[in-house]
Amino acid sequence: MTLTIAKTKYEHIVLDDKGVPFIEGTNMKVVELILEKTAYGWSPEELHFQHPYLNLGQIYSALAYYWDHKEALDQDIEERLKLVNQIQKETGRTPLEDRLKSKGLI
Repeated sequence: MTLTIAKTKYEHIVLDDKGVPFIEGTNMKVVELILEKTAYGWSPEELHFQHPYLNLGQIYSALAYYWDHKEALDQDIEERLKLVNQIQKETGRTPLEDRLKSKGLI
């Protein structure tokens, strides 16, 4: 499958053929970086430490893209969360969860 890439006005951000923003030259989606920043409270410098293949320019460009497109990306995050919750509901507990629960570990 060939990935169509469209440039954006953000120096390091490109859109794939579905309009999903990526950091150019990587497979890192902007939304993935934002989820890490939100979940762990990581600063741009910590994001760089965790992803040394990204430079601070790429990280700040992704953050700027997020803030300029916050509503759409937050909606994407919400849809992803709903899908995860639906899958968890449909699959139920795993055998590992049952064993851990029976031992009082969770």
